[in-house]
Amino acid sequence: MAWDFSTDPEFQKQLDWVSDFVTEEVEPLDLAFGSHVVYDKSHPVHREVVRPLQAQVKERNLWACHLGPELGGGGYGQLKLALMNEILGRSQFAPSVFGCQAPDTGNAEIIAHYGTEDQKAKYLQPLLDGEIVSCYSMTEPQAGSDPAQFQCRAWKDGDEWVIEGEKWFSSNLRYAEFAIVMAVTDPDVPVYQGTSMFLVPTSTPGINIIRNVGLGAEHEGEGSHAYVRYEQVRVPDDNLLGGAGQAFVIAQTRLGGGRVHHAMRTIGMCQRAFDMMCRRALSRVTQGEVLAKKQMVQEAVADSYIDLEQFRLLVLQTAWKIDQVGGHKARTEIAAVKVLTPKVLHDIVYRALHIHGALGVSNEMPLAGMWAMLPVMGIADGPTEVHKVTIARQVLKRYQPYDGLWPPEHLPERRAAARQRFAGILEHDAAQL
Repeated sequence: MAWDFSTDPEFQKQLDWVSDFVTEEVEPLDLAFGSHVVYDKSHPVHREVVRPLQAQVKERNLWACHLGPELGGGGYGQLKLALMNEILGRSQFAPSVFGCQAPDTGNAEIIAHYGTEDQKAKYLQPLLDGEIVSCYSMTEPQAGSDPAQFQCRAWKDGDEWVIEGEKWFSSNLRYAEFAIVMAVTDPDVPVYQGTSMFLVPTSTPGINIIRNVGLGAEHEGEGSHAYVRYEQVRVPDDNLLGGAGQAFVIAQTRLGGGRVHHAMRTIGMCQRAFDMMCRRALSRVTQGEVLAKKQMVQEAVADSYIDLEQFRLLVLQTAWKIDQVGGHKARTEIAAVKVLTPKVLHDIVYRALHIHGALGVSNEMPLAGMWAMLPVMGIADGPTEVHKVTIARQVLKRYQPYDGLWPPEHLPERRAAARQRFAGILEHDAAQL
């Protein structure tokens, strides 16, 4: 058995370059432009700034590293991707600059795995080239976390499919060139066997955005998470992704790695908050001494350090396991990562915000914005409670119920068995008394 927590020196050089590049070239974009601009490819910043930055990334073979070389990516495993995403999590623009922004990464992966050659040419290649963005249209307003409640339907009409129904929180639909839409195609079987995926160009008639929903403090109308109604939307049979009834099998291809990437980007966010906390503690004087000398501040620093290190190691170990045995066999670890992500973000960002006082809750520091991401991370890719159920079910499979009245660790029975095993020695000891 071998244990190794080091990073390959050559890859570490790449990580060092990524860190410097993000700090010097990418993070200024976050300060100058709103987050919605990341997905608005028509904005001039993409032509004038983002694409030249993407060219530098491609020159270093760091573009779309989640995909194989045959698709223009680096073919990195989840462990290397996790280390990269920890850095990219510091910036809203960074994933786009490196060709790995959500939901495009997951959409690209499933088209690469399940798409036909024509589908790859039409939808995947422009996505990989960074020319367009896409949308993943799955959630429904009445369904919450229960896909059995899906009502969006699709049925065959000649050589076309007709899609009818509503979807909720279809992120970036207003900017996307196409959406991957999940719809029930066979309501007479369980939803996990009767749901299919379709590649739907957003120029198709019948796609009606009811409204674009924003997050938190975003003003009404500013958001990019569409509440959309598909009204008699027709796509050719060739736009079916994978086979009919395969939607949930396909979805699992994109979700496992995506959850790990979300977690590592959250670690990058938490690291920023932790750095701000430590600098504040060393710089602010109150009651005659710097905050860093206050024991409760020291406790906040210590707890945050421990939380961050534990979480980081769990995420990296999960990424390593995915590389070794595949995402399906790492379901327990992936679910654990998903559960911990909002908790660690909550604890570290709150402590950093609190130590900054009024400045921390103001719009002159990024901490309140980080805090606003907390509920998002608890809901995105499935609510925390669902993943806790997954963990419990998977862990309990490792155990068996015991027979009889008393548990195997019941001390009176174990002690009696031990005394019987060592009866001769115990009798000798008793005789010496």
